Amino acid sequence: MRACRFALRLMTVAVMTVSTGAIAQNFPNKPIRIIVPFGAGGPADIYARYLAQQMQQPLGQSFVVENRPGAGSIIGTDLVAKSAPDGYTLLLMSNTHTINESLIPKKPFVLMKDFVPVAPINYSDLVLVVHPSVPAKTVGELVKLAKAKARGLNYASSGNGTPYHLAGELFKSMARVDIVHIPHKGSGEARTSVISGQVEMMFDAVTTMTSNVRAGRVRALGTTGLKRSKVLPEVPTVSEAGVKGYESPIWLGVMAPTGTPRTITDRLNAEITKVTSRPETAAQWEKQGALALTMSVAEFEKYLNTDIAKWAQVIKVSGAKPD
Repeated sequence: MRACRFALRLMTVAVMTVSTGAIAQNFPNKPIRIIVPFGAGGPADIYARYLAQQMQQPLGQSFVVENRPGAGSIIGTDLVAKSAPDGYTLLLMSNTHTINESLIPKKPFVLMKDFVPVAPINYSDLVLVVHPSVPAKTVGELVKLAKAKARGLNYASSGNGTPYHLAGELFKSMARVDIVHIPHKGSGEARTSVISGQVEMMFDAVTTMTSNVRAGRVRALGTTGLKRSKVLPEVPTVSEAGVKGYESPIWLGVMAPTGTPRTITDRLNAEITKVTSRPETAAQWEKQGALALTMSVAEFEKYLNTDIAKWAQVIKVSGAKPD
């Protein structure tokens, strides 16, 4: 009896190995989906579509970008976690995901258990903006204004656990102000709330907010890197403007469901790296305020684990909680 069970297990492993090998060998032979667990119009959506367009020809298959926003990225991410691990359903992720590992521990998935890393895409600063009706012209004046109000000021974000949310919570903690988080369904909705004056302020990606700064729809007070942004060089960093040591970026990457063959993730990493390594890509993204990132699968895995630990400490110190 034991011999029969052992033989059955060996047969099962053999079938799975052959099946996985066949999948990897023929990859790709049908369209590939990139699930963006955020709303349309934000950095994740924009760069997912750019990546999809650039990868179609070298891989000989079409790429379909699907926006599945909701619950601070959890809905779309869970969809990918439950997808077949064959390389045909990919997750466009960001540091929202590394943040949520500590901020929202009760999720239907665990990032580094239910997903495998594929490749990073890019990194960019955020910019702290206020509606023109807000009298503050500097970060210092904003801090004074927030402290003078009974419940401070309201700040918009694209949802719990997003870089926009944690940027506000980190600012709240480091500047010692009582600003109130107003989560939205996506960055586009949050942006509209600030531009319309419904919410006083937000931290948004320079890649998507700079045009509104230039048009005078919002006023930029500070950027969130440790150096000034090349697209907004006249705007000081938040750290430079008085909240010393403040830094809060946004970065994007690609992951796949656990069980995806390493040969497939290596192939996808190589193709994504070709796109992000092109001088024309780097030049185009730099004009938008984004820095192209290139890493091997192993390097990206280390990067993800380091970022999870970083945000766990920020959440512990700031006391940030989902709203």
